[in-house]
Parts: sequence; C-alpha cells; structure tokens
Amino acid sequence: MKKIQMVDLKGQYEEIKEEVNTSISEVLDSSAFINGPKVHEFQKSLEEYLDVKHVIPCANGTDALQICMMGLGLKPGDEVITADFTFAATVEVIALLNLTPVLVDVEKDTFNIDIKAIEKAITPKTKAIVPVHLFGQCADMDAIMELANKHNLYVIEDNAQGIGAVHTSKDGTKKKAGTIGHVASTSFFPSKNLGCYGDGGAIFTNDDDLAHTIRGMVNHGMYKRYHHDVIGVNSRLDSIQAAVLNAKLPNLDKYNNKRREAARKYSNALSGQEHIVLPKTVNGCEGICDTCDCHVFHQYTVRILNGKRDGLVQHLNENSVPCGVYYPIPLHRQKAYMDERYDEADFTVTNQLVKEVLSLPMHTELDDEQIAFITQLVIDFVNA
Repeated sequence: MKKIQMVDLKGQYEEIKEEVNTSISEVLDSSAFINGPKVHEFQKSLEEYLDVKHVIPCANGTDALQICMMGLGLKPGDEVITADFTFAATVEVIALLNLTPVLVDVEKDTFNIDIKAIEKAITPKTKAIVPVHLFGQCADMDAIMELANKHNLYVIEDNAQGIGAVHTSKDGTKKKAGTIGHVASTSFFPSKNLGCYGDGGAIFTNDDDLAHTIRGMVNHGMYKRYHHDVIGVNSRLDSIQAAVLNAKLPNLDKYNNKRREAARKYSNALSGQEHIVLPKTVNGCEGICDTCDCHVFHQYTVRILNGKRDGLVQHLNENSVPCGVYYPIPLHRQKAYMDERYDEADFTVTNQLVKEVLSLPMHTELDDEQIAFITQLVIDFVNA
C-alpha cells in the first residue's frame, strides 16, 4: 500500500505534469509575472465555469474576504454575523477592519451556520452575514438570502472550501457556491479542491459597480497607474499561480467527483457504527447519493461520540494515518476573539462538535486499499 497522506498534491501533479509545466514555462518565457496574460485567462475561465459576471483574482483567500468587506463600504462598529465553527480567517478580517464580529452557532448535521441563530443575532447595527460553506457543502442560502432581504443586509459567501459545489434553491434553480450572495471569496491554498502551488485567492460578484470598486482595491486603489481613486491594498494573484490554476480548472469537476466517490466509500465502510456519525448533505442524504452535487468534500468529517476522538487521533497517527481536527477550539473561546457578549448557552452545538469531529484523509488520489485500511483502524478503535 502506498503511503497515506492527508492531501496528495504530488500524486495529483503527476497526472497533469505536462500541462502544469507548459503553462508555467509560458509565464517564464513571457516574464509577465504580475497581472500577466495567464491571470486574465484564468479569470475568464473561472467566470465561465461559475457562470458569474466578475471574478477578481487576488493574493489569497483571507485578502479576498477582507476586500469583499472593504468593497461593500462596511464601517467600524458595523456588526457582521458569521459562524463560530470555522477557521479563524473568517472572523480575523472582520476584526482587522474594526467591524464587530458576531459569532453564532452551527447545525450539528451539516456543520454550517444555523439560520435561527442568525435571526436571533440580528440587531440595528447588523450590516452583513458571512455564511461559510464548510468542508465543501453550501450553507442554506435560500434562508440566508431571505433573512438578508428582510433586514437589508449584505451576504458575503466564504467559499474557501466549497468551490464547485452546487446550491439547489426551493424552485429548483441551481447555482454554484459563491455566486448567490452579493459577493464571495475563495482560496486557492494548495490543499483546496482547486489549489495553486502557493497562496492565491479570488472574489466573485454579479454586481458591476462592486466589481469595479474591488478591481481597484486589489491594486493599491488604482484604475490608472499612479491615480489612486479608492483606498486599496496590494493583493494580486501572480502569473505562475494562475498558470497552475489554468491547468487544474478543467479538471475541477473530475477532482470533486473523485472526492465524492471516496466519501461514498468511507461512508459505506463506516455505516452502522453506533459511535460514529457520518457526514450528511443538506438534503439529509447520509449515504451521499449518486447525483450529489451539493457537497465537494474538501474534508470528510465524522463525529466520534464515545469520548475516544483524541485517542483515535493518536491511534491513527501511530499507524501512519494522518488526520485532522477541524476545529479544536471554538472561535468564541479563542483569546483574540473572546467577548463578554457571548453566552455559552448559545454555542451548544459548536461546543459539542469541537470534542467530536475528526477529518480523515481526503484527496483525489485515495484508493480502495487505503480507504479500507483507514476505516478498519477507525472501527476497531472506537469499538474496543
């Protein structure tokens, strides 16, 4: 059996080595390293893939989220509601802009932001909601957009983990994650479903005026060289990273399908275990149906119910199986984001999840032998 890795970037590279190397060589030959033709090519290709009017590439996913908020003109003191159970970057940018983070609980089945908790948290100071499409699955965007329209709020989708996922509305309309709210951010960190070979990110919107503002913001506020029309930052996707993304984007649906197939095999092997809760999709489809498009399984995350999660982590590591606990500490308990406004009673699900969640290796190169080995280790340990 080949070595098990949490993410097998080398194995993925071997399959597209010729395309990646050719694309990078074209950048080297052109010497157009910043904002070159490869960046514009990738931008157009991603706009077509997502069916969104505007993609604005930038330096990383955290910048992308921050620039979304800058572009919307949010002011210090404005409240921004987001999920307590997610990576810190989501709340970090809110705090950096002197906005007021408002953390709320999540749903225990999908791990995504709880709609009732959002509604409860809305005040006259609330200006935006940031749903995170956690682990690769869309949040309930129908309900979120209804709340936003009712209270005149912006919706900023944090799509760092969900690129390629599809949201099906109540009326049957299908849209890609990141194209439903007013604006969205994504990350091209190497381990993402669509990852480059360094840092990279992008912003999506269908709003022409907002796109124009943001295009200036990512480049020092310039639309014309040395004319600074808006306050901006230096956040540009470099051409070599765009070259890698150009080679990978045509394979994204294939990559996501491979992840779904690996998730199905995990779930089939782990089903029926009383101490293991398998990931569920927004449609409640625990088995991950054959037509699944709502989840792209950036992570395959189970819950271990019998208090053995930490021991299982150690057991897997001792058997050369990497795994991850995403996330071990709620944001409302992180030293940087503690606030007397928060009541532990409002975070019952998150406080439970941080003790139970475990993410197993998930990538496009997983094979049946590896999955069988991993799942048997898990089953034997939790039932011992």
